[in-house]
Amino acid sequence: MPPSDGTDARKIKRGEEAGDGCPVSRGEDGVWRVRGHAAARALLRHTETVQAGLGVETIEKMPAKIRRPVLYRDGPEHREHRRQTAKYFTPRKVDDSYRELMHRASQTQLAKIAAPGVDLSDLSFGLAVDVASAVIGLKSTPGLAHRLERFFPEEFGEPGFTSLHGLYWVWRQAVNYGGIFIMDVLPSVRARRKQRADDVVSHLLDEGCSPAEILGECITFAAAGMVTTREFINLAAWHLFTDEALRERYLAAEETDRIAILHELLRLEPVVSNLKRRATADIELPGSDGESVAVAAGETVDIEVTATNLDPATMGELPRSICPGREINEGTAPGMSFGDGAHRCPGNNIAMLETDVFLTRLFALPGVRMVSEPRVSFNDAIGGYVLRGLVVTTGS
Repeated sequence: MPPSDGTDARKIKRGEEAGDGCPVSRGEDGVWRVRGHAAARALLRHTETVQAGLGVETIEKMPAKIRRPVLYRDGPEHREHRRQTAKYFTPRKVDDSYRELMHRASQTQLAKIAAPGVDLSDLSFGLAVDVASAVIGLKSTPGLAHRLERFFPEEFGEPGFTSLHGLYWVWRQAVNYGGIFIMDVLPSVRARRKQRADDVVSHLLDEGCSPAEILGECITFAAAGMVTTREFINLAAWHLFTDEALRERYLAAEETDRIAILHELLRLEPVVSNLKRRATADIELPGSDGESVAVAAGETVDIEVTATNLDPATMGELPRSICPGREINEGTAPGMSFGDGAHRCPGNNIAMLETDVFLTRLFALPGVRMVSEPRVSFNDAIGGYVLRGLVVTTGS
C-alpha cells in the first residue's frame, strides 16, 4: 500500500501539533516544549534528567524509607532495577511464556461477541488484564478487571480536602487502593512467599519489598500494561475496520509485517502524548538549523510525543499518512510512542504481540463488523485518548 496523498490519516485530533515547526521552545509558563524528534531523543537519553509529571510531586512527599515505584526512580538505582527485570520482557521470553496465554485470553474474550454487539474496550481490557497479571504475578482473582476499571476510570476527578468533590475522590481512590491491595496483591504475595515463580512479584520479594511497596509497583505496571494496551487495541481496530486496503494488507501479511503496521499506527496516534522531564544539570538540545538550545538545571521539559512523531526531518515525507515500513532518518525506532532512554517502556514487545494476536483473531471471525465508532475523550494526566463505544458484532 503506497503512502497516501498527504491527507491526515489520524482518527484523533489533539490540536495542531507543530511537528514541522520549532523543535524546542520555551513557553510563557517557563516550561520547555519539545516538538522535534532529535531533541526528544536527546533529552530522553540524557543522564542529567529525572521524571516530572505523572504524579511525581505526590510520590516525592512519601517518607524516604518507602521504596518508590520504578517509574519514579532515576539514576543507578533505576538502571539496576531495569537490568534485573529486563528478562521478563525480552522477545524470547514474550514468545515462550506469553504467546499461548495471549491466544487463550483472546479466544475467551472474543467468544463474548454476539448480536447486537459488544464494546471492544471491554474485551481488550479483559485481555490486557490477563496478560499483564501473568507478567506481574498477580493471582487471577474474581473482580480484578472491575477493580482496575474503577481505579482507572474514563474520567478522573481531582482529589482534595477543600470540597465535597475533592473529598469524594480522596475516599474513592483510598477504597480502590485498598480493594486491590486486599483482594489481589496480598493473596499474590502470600502465594509467592510460599513458592517463587518467574514473575515481577517474586523478584520484588527477593529484593525485600513490603506488600505496600509491591502494590505501588503493581499499579504502575497496570497503568503501563493494561490501560495503554487497551486503548491502542481499540485505536488499531478502528483504523482497520474503516480502511479496507490497510485491513487487507494487514491480514495478508506475516507477523513481522503486521507488527510493523501496528507500530506505524502507534507512531501516528501515540496513546501517551506527553512525557515530562526535569533537568538536574544544564543541558543542551538540538534546535533549529544546527543551533543548540540551553536548558538550565531545575527547568521542566515537556515532550509533545504526537508532534515528535510527525517531525518530517525524521519521518520523511507525508508524516501524517500511514506508511508501514517508512524509512526513518534517525535509527529504527518508529517514533517516541514507547519513550526512549532509561525509561523506555519495557513492555513494548508484549503490547505489540498482544495486540496482533487479538486483532488477527478478531478479523478472522466470520461476519465481524463494526456497529458504531468509538467516542473519544482524554486522560489529562498523560494526554492520552480514551476510546469507548466501539461496538463489534458477528450478527446480521
